[in-house]
Amino acid sequence: MRAWLRYAFASSSFLHLFIIKNIMFVREQFEFIHTVWDTTFQKINMEIQATIVKALREAGQILQSAFGTIEKTLDKQDQSNIVTEADIASEKKIIEVLEKDYPEYSILAEESGYINKGSLYTWIIDPLDGTSNFASRIPWYGVIITLLKNNCPVETGILLPYFDEMYLASEGRGATLNGKPIHVCNEVSMKKILFSYCLDYSEIPGKTAFESRIIKELVQNIRNLRSTNSVTDFCYVADGRLGGCINQTTKAWDIAGPLLLLKEAGAKVTDIDGKEILFNLSCQNYLDNYTIVCAPENIHQQVMPLIEKCKAEV
Repeated sequence: MRAWLRYAFASSSFLHLFIIKNIMFVREQFEFIHTVWDTTFQKINMEIQATIVKALREAGQILQSAFGTIEKTLDKQDQSNIVTEADIASEKKIIEVLEKDYPEYSILAEESGYINKGSLYTWIIDPLDGTSNFASRIPWYGVIITLLKNNCPVETGILLPYFDEMYLASEGRGATLNGKPIHVCNEVSMKKILFSYCLDYSEIPGKTAFESRIIKELVQNIRNLRSTNSVTDFCYVADGRLGGCINQTTKAWDIAGPLLLLKEAGAKVTDIDGKEILFNLSCQNYLDNYTIVCAPENIHQQVMPLIEKCKAEV
């Protein structure tokens, strides 16, 4: 009986040791695979960012060379939308750089439209955001390049050429301005912030009147209202200079990049109804309009009731 017990105990100890060793082996293999995967992902991430930065820099040079010299503009959909030769030249250069490194990715560009290559990845390009400012020799303009994976922004770069300010953001890895981490402001009171409201011409009956009511509510509750009516506003929210921004007239190329930048900088970002902004790009809907409300979480919570109040007055 004792011999059997000793045998059973020895067998049990051996089995226990065998299981522990195997668990440790599996854990080590898992950690190794995770390390390799994380390293590989970081490398891919850095390569994509390098391509974005190269395209932004080359487009920025084109815009800076043309800034202050534009004499001719063309109207697009309405009186608030124009295009210049600089827009077209900037977009051409960006597409050239992106397609050299990633020829298989789909592309959505403001001037060229949607080039669907059936890829999980899509580049979204705004070659000159703030064209009206640019054409009027006002330096609030920028270039936006964003990479979507399955219609979700995962990488973005925004360049404000005149100020040499480069904003970068990667999903889950934060946001930077010229290499330094940025975060939204930490004010808790709306009365202590500057807020941006971007307003464009609209043919929709009652839309401008509705937006004017929101502006009135904001002005009565904030320190002051500011607006460059360009990507600059979103960038300034991301780095804490502005306390929030609302824009009810945007396209995917206007906000896909800022959306990621703002979230990575700690902002709450929704549409005008407080819902998540989603992209589901196709050849039929890539021109859809988007609304956006962005601010630090506590400020966003104070802004939404003001918007709802204005809706109730319609």
